Amino acid sequence: QVQMVESGGGLVQAGESLTLSCAVSGLNFDDYALGWFRQAPGKGRQGVAFINYTGRSSHLPDSVKDRFTISRDNAKNMLYLHMNNLKPEDTDIYYCAADRSWGAVVRGTHQYWGQGTQVTVSS
Repeated sequence: QVQMVESGGGLVQAGESLTLSCAVSGLNFDDYALGWFRQAPGKGRQGVAFINYTGRSSHLPDSVKDRFTISRDNAKNMLYLHMNNLKPEDTDIYYCAADRSWGAVVRGTHQYWGQGTQVTVSS
């Protein structure tokens, strides 16, 4: 059974940093592209960071690429999202996602995802 468990969310002040973690089990981690998405209640899910199988290639949208970085540790089956200079508009539930297909992760049609962790940024 595949499990993806996010942690590290919380309440921070604008300008502060936060690192989210995602522990993955039940699949061959190296065979999966990974990503982070965020979603506010009643709104669509937005992809914020994607990383390939080896971790050597990543993609982040312009809205966050100067503040967020994504990394993975294939030895520990862990995915991370490092967020700096957080803004109130970054307040959302953050989810990690996995799929064998890089395209599926980027398109948001991935096979697996976690339950999410809340990030709240106060002004």
